Amino acid sequence: MNLHALTEALYLAAAVLATFGLAVRKPQLSRAAVGALAAGAVVHAAAFLQIHQFKIPPKLTGLPGAVSLAAWLGTLFFLALVRRPRFDALVVIVAPAAFLGAFFGSMAQGVVVHHGAPLWAQAHVLLASAGIALLGVAGAAGLLFLAQHRSLKRKAQPPGRSGLPPLEALDRVNALAVSVGFLLLSLALVTGVLWTLESEGRPWPRSPHANAALLAWAIYAVLVASRWLARQGAMRSAQTAVAGFAVLLAAVVGVGMMQ
Repeated sequence: MNLHALTEALYLAAAVLATFGLAVRKPQLSRAAVGALAAGAVVHAAAFLQIHQFKIPPKLTGLPGAVSLAAWLGTLFFLALVRRPRFDALVVIVAPAAFLGAFFGSMAQGVVVHHGAPLWAQAHVLLASAGIALLGVAGAAGLLFLAQHRSLKRKAQPPGRSGLPPLEALDRVNALAVSVGFLLLSLALVTGVLWTLESEGRPWPRSPHANAALLAWAIYAVLVASRWLARQGAMRSAQTAVAGFAVLLAAVVGVGMMQ
């Protein structure tokens, strides 16, 4: 049985249900989308285990495998949030992202670390994937914050009737996800340096991918400093979370695909 194809189908079903539910304002469809997303996450985990049984497991250190892992970790983080009221509305962004991540990851035919990969390589990919996943959730929360704020400003929906989480709750998710995601991204940078030092004998690899990752980290360092040191407001924090994740995707995933 192709568990990767089943994972993609469940994530896609969740995306369709979430989009339709938001369009017709049916919370029941959003909850059904969360169920489909949770089922997809379970199958996704089973796909990891299935690939691990291969005689020669494919590498996680490749871009497709890392993206698939980030999609799964981001889905798990979102599922941990849905116990809060109206947080299931985030599924309209998380589900399509999970589908695209799983679909891109299937190009690698698996997402486990090769047995011969150095320890620092494994730590680097796991930390980077987790960091990107959390920063993706922060971007999703920021996007919904902007949508909710615009709706309230136009008085298109009474408070509490839009089906979206409250602005304060979205801002808290944004702050938590950005802070933890940046910490994980920083640790990924450190382990990446140690990996390069061990494998190549120099602290920094001469590659556009590494330089782009450093640029993305520097941008997030400014965003986190603005959030906590300069007391950046919720609206600006939401905007920078969305813009920051777009830059992160372009810098890390986009450059990685061009190599």
